[in-house]
Amino acid sequence: MKTMKGPGLFLAQFAGDVAPFNSLDAICGWAASMGYKGVQIPTWDARLFDLSKAAESDTYCEEVAGTARLHGLEITELSTHLQGQLVAVHPAFDEAFDGFAAPEVRGRPKARQQWAVSQLMLAARASRRLGLKAHVSFSGALAWPFMYPWPQRPAGLVDAAFDELGRRWRPILDAFDEAGCDLCYEIHPGEDLHDGATFERFVDAVGEHKRACINYDPSHFLLQQLDYLAFIDLYHERIKAFHVKDAEFNPTGRVGVYGGYENWIERAGRFRSLGDGQVDFAAIFSKLAQYDYESWAVLEWECCLKHPEDGAREGAPFIQNHIIRVTETAFDDFAAGGTDAAANRRLLGLDPTSGAGGE
Repeated sequence: MKTMKGPGLFLAQFAGDVAPFNSLDAICGWAASMGYKGVQIPTWDARLFDLSKAAESDTYCEEVAGTARLHGLEITELSTHLQGQLVAVHPAFDEAFDGFAAPEVRGRPKARQQWAVSQLMLAARASRRLGLKAHVSFSGALAWPFMYPWPQRPAGLVDAAFDELGRRWRPILDAFDEAGCDLCYEIHPGEDLHDGATFERFVDAVGEHKRACINYDPSHFLLQQLDYLAFIDLYHERIKAFHVKDAEFNPTGRVGVYGGYENWIERAGRFRSLGDGQVDFAAIFSKLAQYDYESWAVLEWECCLKHPEDGAREGAPFIQNHIIRVTETAFDDFAAGGTDAAANRRLLGLDPTSGAGGE
C-alpha cells in the first residue's frame, strides 16, 4: 500500500498582480508558509510560468523546479484547464471562451482550436522536462448544449460528438504517452466529460488509451448528485490526480440541480472551503488509500462565501489531517500462529500427510 502526497495547492485561484501572488517565487513562499508541500501551476499565467520556454529548455525547467525547492515545495502537476477547454468548443460558446485564448487567435475558432492543441503539445514536453507523471486539464465540449434532451436529440448526435472529441484528443494523448505522463481530465459540468458514463464514452473514442485518466474532484459530483465514493470504486485505476474541493447541495422549493440561473450565493449547489461543505473527505481519503492512490492531494479553492486566503490557510492542515499514512503490517499480525501447510490441513480436519484432493 502507498501513502498519497500532500498537501498541494493549485495556484490558479490565487495568482494576481499584487505580492505575494505575482511571481512564482513569492507565491511559493506564501504557500510554503501555510504548510503546503507542493504547487500545481497554471500554464496560462505568464506571471508564474512560461509554457513555451518550459517545453524547450531544460535550464528553464530546472529554474522553475529550483524555485519551488527553495521553499521546500515540489511541482505536483502542470494545468492546462483553459487551453484544454478550447480543444472543443460548441459555436454557442465561441465568444464566451474567446478570452481563454491568445489575442491573435480570438474570433477565429479554427485557429483558436489549433492554438489550444499546440498548447497541450507544449505541456506534454514541459511535463517531461520537469519529470512530472500527471497533467490536469479539461476536455472541452461539443455536445454540452444538448445535455438535457429537449427537444429530442437526433439519433447519433452524441456519438458524433464523442467521435470528434476522440479524434482531436488522440494525438495529444499520444504526445503525453511519449512524455511518460498521464493526461488527467477534470470530470466537470460544462465539459463533455462530466460524469462516469461520459468518461467511458471518451475512453472508447480514444481506443482505451492508457493515458486518458481522471483528475478526481468530488465537488462536481456532489453538485450533480452522483455517488462520488462509488465513482472511485469504478474508476480508481484511471484516477491519477486529485483536487480536494468541498461543496454543498441544499435544494429548495425554488432551485435544485440546475440552479435557476441564480448567482452562486443563491444556488442550491455551492462550492465551499474545505470542511464547510458536505463532502465526506474521510471516506474519500480512505477509498483512495485502499486503492493505492500515490499521487498528490491538491487543494483547489473555490468558495462563494469565505476569503480565499482564509480558505488556503485552513486547507493545508485539513488535507494533512486527512492523508492516511498507510500501514505496512496487518493489525492482527501479533496473533499469527506461524502455521504451515500441514497445520492448515489439520485445522480443516484433513489428513496432514495427504496431498490436495486426497480425502
